[in-house]
This record gives sequence, C-alpha cells and structure tokens, in this order.
Amino acid sequence: MKETIHLHNMTCAGCAARVERAVALASGVQSSVVNFATERLTVEYDETQTSIQEIGAVVKAAGYDWSPIKDAQTALEEERTKKAQAFSTLKTKTLISLVFALPLLYLAMAHMFPQVFTLPLPAGLMSSAHPLRFAVLQLALVLPIVAAGWRFYYVGYRALWLRAPNMDTLVALGTTAAIVYSLYATFMIATTGNHEWTMQLYFESAGVIITLILLGKTMEALSKGRTGEALRKLAELAPKTAWVLKEQQEIEIPIKDVLVGDVVVVKPGAQIPVDGEVLEGTSSVDESMLTGESMPVDKAAGERVYAASTNVQGRLVVRATSVGADTALAHIVKLVEDAQGSKAPIATLADVVSRYFVPVVLAIAVLAAAAWFIAGQPLSFALTILVSVLVIACPCALGLATPTAIMVATGKGAQHGILVKGGEALEAARKIQTVILDKTGTITEGKPQVTDVKTEATVEAQELISLAAGIEKGSEHPLGAAIVDYAAERDIPPAPLDSFEALAGKGVRGVSEGRVVLVGNSAFMEEQKVVLSPAACKYAEEFSRAGKTPVYVSVDGKLAGSIAVADVVKPTSKAAAAKLEAMGLDVAMITGDNERTAHAIAKEVGIASVMASVLPQDKAAHVSKLQASGQRVAMVGDGINDAPALAQADVGIALGTGTDVALESADIVLMHGNLMDVASAIKLSKATIRNIKQNLFWAFGYNVAGIPLACGLLYLFGGPLLSPMFAAAAMSLSSVSVLANALRLKRFKPY
Repeated sequence: MKETIHLHNMTCAGCAARVERAVALASGVQSSVVNFATERLTVEYDETQTSIQEIGAVVKAAGYDWSPIKDAQTALEEERTKKAQAFSTLKTKTLISLVFALPLLYLAMAHMFPQVFTLPLPAGLMSSAHPLRFAVLQLALVLPIVAAGWRFYYVGYRALWLRAPNMDTLVALGTTAAIVYSLYATFMIATTGNHEWTMQLYFESAGVIITLILLGKTMEALSKGRTGEALRKLAELAPKTAWVLKEQQEIEIPIKDVLVGDVVVVKPGAQIPVDGEVLEGTSSVDESMLTGESMPVDKAAGERVYAASTNVQGRLVVRATSVGADTALAHIVKLVEDAQGSKAPIATLADVVSRYFVPVVLAIAVLAAAAWFIAGQPLSFALTILVSVLVIACPCALGLATPTAIMVATGKGAQHGILVKGGEALEAARKIQTVILDKTGTITEGKPQVTDVKTEATVEAQELISLAAGIEKGSEHPLGAAIVDYAAERDIPPAPLDSFEALAGKGVRGVSEGRVVLVGNSAFMEEQKVVLSPAACKYAEEFSRAGKTPVYVSVDGKLAGSIAVADVVKPTSKAAAAKLEAMGLDVAMITGDNERTAHAIAKEVGIASVMASVLPQDKAAHVSKLQASGQRVAMVGDGINDAPALAQADVGIALGTGTDVALESADIVLMHGNLMDVASAIKLSKATIRNIKQNLFWAFGYNVAGIPLACGLLYLFGGPLLSPMFAAAAMSLSSVSVLANALRLKRFKPY
C-alpha cells in the first residue's frame, strides 16, 4: 500500500534525510521518500506487516510530528491555513529580532567605525568609560533575539541528542558558543573592570546571526509558498456548493453532500460542480482549466461535462457520475500532488551529501578553531572561526534544490495540460532518443470522418449524402456514423426511410420513397450487380493510396456515387512530428493498420519510420526491441491496447482524451490530446533538470567556497577574516537564491 502523510517540525534537508532513513528501516516498509519542500512523507508498505500508525510512531521516535492527509481540497485548505499562521508567527519573530538586532549592532560596532556613523554613542554607553554598562546592555538586547529564535536551540540540541545533527544544530552551537564566551567576558569586566574585555564580546554576532537566519527563513517561506501556487489554483477551481434538483425544487447544498446519481442544475455563468452527463439543455462550456483549449465547447443532452468547468450560456441539467475525490479535477490535483511529493534520481546526490554534511562540518569547525588556537591565536579568534564555519555551512540550499524545481515545474506543466506523474518521469523525459507514436487516436482523430464525396452524372452531392445518411441512420457501423455526422454538420436532412436491412461485412440496404438504396463496399456492389464506372474505380484507387476507405451508394441498381471515409490526421500532428525531429529525436509510427494505410498517414505527417500491421500485444515487444538496441524510448498512445507499450517504454505518454487504462499506465498525461505537447513535455523536462543542476551548483559551490573562507584561508595569506554575521547573511542568501532560481520555471512556455 502507498500512502502520504504530512510531517511537522522539519527545518532542513538533514531532518528530511533522518525521517526518510528511519522509516525506510522500519519493518514492512518497501520505500520511503520525504519531500522537504512540501513537508510530506510518501511511504510504500506491506499492510500485513505494519500500518500507517506504526510508521507514524517511527516518525515520532525520530523527533518529528505527523498528521494524515485528507482529500486534496480539504488538505490544501488546512495546509494553507497552517502555513499562513506559521508565516505570520515567523514574520513577527523576525520583526522582533530586527527591532533588537539593529541597536545591538549599532552599539557594538559604532565605536569601532566612528567616521561611518553620524550619530555617536551617548557618553554613558562608551565601552572605555562604562564597560560593564556597555556589556550588560548588549546582553539585554540579545536576550529577546534569542527568545525569538528559541526554536533553533530546541530543535538543534534535540537533534544532537538524537545523534542526528541538522542545520539548527549548527546555528545553536555557533550562537551558543558566541553567547557563552561573551558571558565569560562580561563576568571578567564585572570582576576586573578592564574595558579591554569589551573587545571580546560577541553578543552582536549571535543576535545578528539569528536575525539574518530568521529573515532568510521568512523570505524562504514566502518563496516556497509561491512554488505551490499552480496546485492551489487548480484545487480552488472546484465550486463549494451545488444546486440539486429534488422533487422538482432546486436546493443549494454543500458540494461534499452531492452524491453520484443526483441531478444538478447549472445556471449560465456558474461552474459545474460535478463530473456528469447532460440530461437537458444546450450550452457552451469553458473547459480551459482541464484542456487548455480557449474556445468553449458546445454541450447537449448525452454529452459529458466536468467539475470546475464554466457553463458559459444556457441552463444545463446534469446527472452526477463522479463527485468529490473521483472527479477529473480531483484526479489531476492528486496526480500533481504525487508528482510534487516524488524525487528525481538526481536528488539522491543532495540526499547523500546532506546525510554526512553536518557531522563533517562540526568536525571541520572544531579542528579549524583548535588549529588556530594551537598556532597561537587568542581564544576569541578561534571562537570566530568556529562560529563562522558552523553558520556558513548550513545545508538548507541543498535540501531545497530539487523539490522546489519539481514543484514549480509540475505545477506549471499542469496549468498547460501536461501532467507529469513524478520526478523520475520528469528526469527520464529529457534523455529520450526515440518517440513512437500510435496512429489511431494519437496521430489521427480516432474516429472515421467523411473526406471526399464523388457523384455520378445523375445525382447531386447533397442528394447522395441525404440518401446515404437516411439509410445509415439505422446502422451502427462507424463508417455509417461518419456519414450521418457529415450530413448533420452540413444541415443536410436524411432521406425518409421506409425499410432497412444490415448485411454484416458488406453494407446496408433500404427503401426510401420507393427507391432501393444500397450503401456498402465494392464486394457488396458486385454481389448486387451494380457496375462501378471507370471514374469510380479511379477514385477508389486514389482513396486507397491515401489510406481512405471508399463507400459506394447505388439507387435502383445504378451507381450514384462514392464517399471516402478516413480517420483524419489531427491538425497539429504534422507540426508536432517536425518539432520532435528538430529536437534531434527519431520519430516512428506504430499501428495495427495495413501497410498501405499506415504509409499514407505517415507520409502525410512526415514520419519516415513505420511499424504497420502490429497486433496490440506486440506493441510492447517493438518498444523492447528498440530499448535492446540502446535507445531510450517514449511511447505515445491513448488506447487500451497501448497500455503494455506505455508501461514498457522509458517514458509512457498518454493523451488525456484516451482510456483510463492508458492514463494509469503512463508516466506523463497530455490533457489536450495535442501531440505538440509531447515536445513541450520534453522541453519542460530539460528545463527542470537544467534548473536543478543550477540549484545544486549554487548550493554546493557556496558551501565549497564558503567553508575554507570561514576557516580563515584568506587570513592565512594576509586577507580579512570572515565575520560570523557575513557567514549568516551568505547562508540565508544561498537558500533564497536557490528558491528564486526554481521560480524562474514559472516562465516556462509550451510549444
């Protein structure tokens, strides 16, 4: 069983790694993934060996709290409320620390740089004349700051006690060392009166470090809030109430109380509250939130409508077929949530580093401080080194590098109808070398349409279609349905029908106003002694070459004309194939159709490689064959028979207009049913992994460069010593820069 729970009290990547490791080692757990950015644990476990409550107990033992996640809408609302409260508290603490840190910094530094400050210190606060007053006032100013940042100490020392030191441990140890040493200096001032000890006060370093980190956390929380905007926007689309028809009366009830089978009334301009089938009324419905299509779609009785789409005009009466968590919108939200909670393989690098980083940093800080002290530097100098190393090395940026980019990318993709099911799929898509496109329903529309109408000299085109549609109205054959639809689209009334007979595999026979009308294939015409004219034979040859099926119509034993029916190519298919090839990918088409039809379609679209007459069960084998030759393959399809191939491919891409089985088997779902989105999905993948690499570079690069500087490398060669305050500012800035870089993905535009 796979389940996701909400984690609380995590403060850094080290926390996430600790929970992930602890849960992974628990009995019955098959996989454990913690997303630091979304604060969620996704765990797969054997129900016969453990339960979610037992896993929660493991989380608790690791030092963190947890709570179950409810349905997507409720969870998002509750999470938003909690995060808003937490952000408000964090902002208040930051303001408090700023209010006390600024005068503390001024008091501590003003006497050192008198030429910089226009406001000199009052005579009563001069360190040389009143050293104890100077020290005690700094202590008084730092205490509220320590109180505001108390969480760093509680979480940091608790993590150290649990032998899982994290970012807060580094901050807590660094600032504690600065404060304890400053208290010792204050004691020496009080007992000796020697004002030289005022130079050994580090209260301002501790205060400013806490303030800067709180400020960084506030900016980080603000940025992290923006990473989940797309998901929130999707979830908020669902209306809160519905008008239900009961005993001929319209009653407004909460959306959670609507049941499958209820009849819902949707007024003009209102949002449709459920997935359902139209019973009465006609209207245009804006489905752009689901499909991305800007034009409203006409709806009438018998047609499907979806929750959160907007009824533009006309009153609709809809029977609910899916409600709440079962609607298409809820599935999309769940899909995006799962993707945002997943990890890309590239994230394992940051996980490994985060796991060992804090203990290594603690060792480096102690060794560097000890080395300088042994080399003859005073204790205050060694303390500066210790605090600077501890503070600058906090690995927050590492923990944010991957999940924030995935959150923004999957959310942005969803806004454009590209649903990526996980970080693994997102990363795999950029490595694709060959794209296999299914023909029916993927390259083509998936249903027959009339493409050509050719008449004999004795009959007009409109009359031919009227006669054919009149007879085919009684038929259930897809080719017949295409002719009926063609007549309806052109407002051609079907001819009246007196009698009807269907002959399986051949055609249909009927009587219309006393005339015997036959509609069928060439074998049927031959059997009924209807002679095909030379022109009709010529057209038939042209139709076959183009992959079209000729349907003949005869009246009273004489040929009246022929109608070409074909599964037409989607308007975007040719451009999509060209775009994929322009991206350096090999494009192939696979189909169960015969060679002639397959090659005709492939030629129209511009695809050179064709696999025709492939049985449904053999499609996966063709994918495997390409993979065996070293190719990374993406399979694009929409039908039940595509599901095994979608699962076999390195990346399975299903069109959202397809079957549920195909959608379940795929890694990426394209809601628009537009092949151009295949190229867009690969573009999104490349942009995301490039962004993650940039994030990891900045996070690693910052630590690699920062730690030697904090150890006093520049000072060793006559340069300046890195101040703990600058270390804190740099550490906070690194996390914010990583988040800002991830947010650049919000500018992603599909092809």
